Amino acid sequence: QERVVESGGGLVQPGGSLRLSCATSGFSLDEYGMGWFRQAPGKEREGISCISSNDKDRLYADSVKGRFTISRDNAKNTVYLQMNSLKPEDTAIYYCARMAPWSSWSLFPSSYDTWGQGTQVTVSS
Repeated sequence: QERVVESGGGLVQPGGSLRLSCATSGFSLDEYGMGWFRQAPGKEREGISCISSNDKDRLYADSVKGRFTISRDNAKNTVYLQMNSLKPEDTAIYYCARMAPWSSWSLFPSSYDTWGQGTQVTVSS
């Protein structure tokens, strides 16, 4: 069974940092691009970053550029999202997803075919 499982969320003060992990199983991670998304209450799911299967290309939404870093360790079947300088507006459920092999390089949720359950990130003092 193909799965992705997020972890590492929690409560952090503004200006703080968190690192999210996405553990994958049931497929060869090195064959797929991967992405991170988030969804705040009452808002649509937002694509925030993606990374190519060969680790050479990355894409970031303007809202997180310069603060968040996506990375991957194919040997560990894991994708990471390092989040620095967190702001209250970063509060959301964060999701990891696998880029569908037929899709184009994008941050549109419709380009992704396997999703995790999400992990809550709350930025508050």
